[in-house]
Amino acid sequence: MLSEPAFWWRRGPGAASALLAPAALLYGAAVEARWRFSQSQSADVPVICIGNFTLGGGGKTPTAIATAKLLAAKGVNPVLLTRGYGGREKGPHFVDGEQDGADLVGDEPLLLARQAPTIVARDRVKGAERAVAHGAGAIVMDDGFQSPGLAKTLCIVAIDAEVGVGNGWVAPSGPLRARLSYQISRADALVLIGSGAAGNSVAEMMADHGKPIFHAVYTPAAKTDWLKKQPVIAFAGIARPSKFFSGLERLGAHIAESVPFPDHHVFSADDAGRLLDLAKAKRSQLVTTEKDLARLKGPQPHQRALCKAARALPIVLKFENERAYSDLLAKALASKSV
Repeated sequence: MLSEPAFWWRRGPGAASALLAPAALLYGAAVEARWRFSQSQSADVPVICIGNFTLGGGGKTPTAIATAKLLAAKGVNPVLLTRGYGGREKGPHFVDGEQDGADLVGDEPLLLARQAPTIVARDRVKGAERAVAHGAGAIVMDDGFQSPGLAKTLCIVAIDAEVGVGNGWVAPSGPLRARLSYQISRADALVLIGSGAAGNSVAEMMADHGKPIFHAVYTPAAKTDWLKKQPVIAFAGIARPSKFFSGLERLGAHIAESVPFPDHHVFSADDAGRLLDLAKAKRSQLVTTEKDLARLKGPQPHQRALCKAARALPIVLKFENERAYSDLLAKALASKSV
C-alpha cells in the first residue's frame, strides 16, 4: 500500500490540495450519492459499525475489539465482520487464527479472531447472514461506515486525537472520505483516541450535533519491563509508525533505530535481511506491532525468520468512561430487540 501524502496531514490549505480539488469534489460526491441512494439490507441482530472519517488508520480495529469484549461481558455473542484488506479471500470466511495467513485474510482479521469469531467478507450482507447463522447476538463491523449495503444499528467513528482529520479536505486533496459535515450527520458517536488538539474541532462538531464523545487511550496489555533490558530496533508498517515509536519511548525503550514502512506493508526478503542485520550490528531486540507480527506469520522463509526474531508490543484500548460507552451499546441492543 502506498504511503499517504504528507500534505494530507498539514494544517491549512496547500497548493497540492487546491490542485486536486476538482477530483476531490467528484470523489466526495460519489461517496455521498452512494450513501443516499443505495438500498440497505437489515440483519436479524444489531449491527455496530466502527468506522472513521478518513482513509487509513484511525483506531478502528482496537475499538472494534474493545466493543466486542464489552458485548461479550453483557452475555451477547459478538461476531466481528471485516472486509479483510490485503487478503485474497472474498468470503464469507471464518478466520482461523492458526491456519490462515495475512496473505489469505489480511492482517487485521488475524488480530480480531483472537478476541471473537471473525468473518472476512467483501459482501458485508452475506457476511452478516453467515454471522447470524453462526448464532451471533450482535455483529461488530471493523470499517464499512461509508458502505451502505448493510444497515447499521449504531455507527461509531474512531479518530486519532493527535492528527484528527488532517487538512480537512476530501481525497485526493486530503484524507477525508467525504465532506466532514455530511459524515458527522451519519455518525452516532465519536471515540477520540489519545491526546492532542487536532481532534478537538471534530469533537466540537459532534457535540454541536448532540452526539456523544468518548475518550480512550492505548495501554500495554502486558508488562513492558523487557523493553528496558536492551536497545531496540523498532519497525512498523501501520498508518502512523511514528506514533508507535513515540509510544515505545514513553515506556522507557531506548530505540537504537526506527524503521517505518507503509500501512499493510508486505515485508520482502530485503526488508527482513536489513532488519535482522541491524539488530545484530546494534545488539538490539527487534520490536514491532501486533499487526505487523501477524503479517509476518507467512509461508516465506524470510518472513518466518523475521517473525521469530521480532517481539510485538501488545496494546488494548481503554475508555475513560467505559460505563457510558457500555450503556450506549446496551441502548443499541435494546433498540434492535423492540
